[in-house]
Amino acid sequence: MAFDDPEYDDIHRARARLEAAGGGALRVALLFGSAAVALALVVSQVVGNRLSSHVARGDVQGIDFTATGSIGNAGTYTIRKSVLQPTPNSICILHDNGTREGEC
Repeated sequence: MAFDDPEYDDIHRARARLEAAGGGALRVALLFGSAAVALALVVSQVVGNRLSSHVARGDVQGIDFTATGSIGNAGTYTIRKSVLQPTPNSICILHDNGTREGEC
């Protein structure tokens, strides 16, 4: 089906240009997005290295460098506090093997 209408040809040429521009805009957005991610990775490494050197020298004040860890399992136990114990701060520890520790 062929049209000899010049207006029809103009509309299709304009549409083709818009589609090409849309693809180019997507490529540009992906390029800048990739560059931003790469820059963020590099900058985070540089900042981390500089911060660790300042921490090693003791220049950093006001940052809590708390480290967490775990201890081995020494068995299960129950801690009991009761109003019936001799003092309010009395603690009774019941171990899984039946032994008691504290003020029971």
